[in-house]
Amino acid sequence: MRNWINKSVFALLMFLAHISCGQNSDTFSAQRNSMVKTQIENRGITDESILRAFRKVERHKFILPRYLPYAYSDSPLPIDEGQTISQPYIVAFMTHALTLKKSDKVLEIGTGSGYQTAILAELCDSVFTIEIFEKLANKAMELFKNLDYTNVRCKIGDGYKGWPQHAPFNAILVTCAPTKIPEPLQEQLAEGGRMIIPVGNNPVQHLVLLKKNKGKITEDSILPVRFVPMIDSKGHQY
Repeated sequence: MRNWINKSVFALLMFLAHISCGQNSDTFSAQRNSMVKTQIENRGITDESILRAFRKVERHKFILPRYLPYAYSDSPLPIDEGQTISQPYIVAFMTHALTLKKSDKVLEIGTGSGYQTAILAELCDSVFTIEIFEKLANKAMELFKNLDYTNVRCKIGDGYKGWPQHAPFNAILVTCAPTKIPEPLQEQLAEGGRMIIPVGNNPVQHLVLLKKNKGKITEDSILPVRFVPMIDSKGHQY
């Protein structure tokens, strides 16, 4: 009798857990679809491939547990090491600015939570991402593995220097702000390539879009923003 009761209780608990997870999944799905519609599409980003990526990638898996109620809010959120996961619209805006193709090889500077990386992985052939904080990099790499992003390569290192072993890149996306655009990143940009990067000191920063055409790089300042600074291994801002 005792074994039968124990098995019954266990089965009931498993059933309740399944129902609870289903409800959470449904809730997050509804919140994610609402985020895409109100925060991204209604603000002018209508590329279906980008919208599809944002509907698929589950932002709540990339944030700290205590911020789950705000997973799909219209704002950045804190993550470990004093860093942030960017506002969904800014992630979408930067992604859209790069006019990505499925065949593109992309370099990302500042892996952070890995959310932007996952969006890029949905849209491109391969993503090479660099994170200076070991804790963040290891956590992101584990998440990429669990989510089966086999087209992502991540390393711990100084993003200012880029990843010359895998250059040139069709696109470069930078999620931390140096005071000036790093020369190594410009050199690693392929012919016809694009780079989006926040530049400047707090509180004044601007997103800058660079394009390389016939070996020459043009720059266009397109949006005021606020990002964490790009730092070296000693914590000094570039």
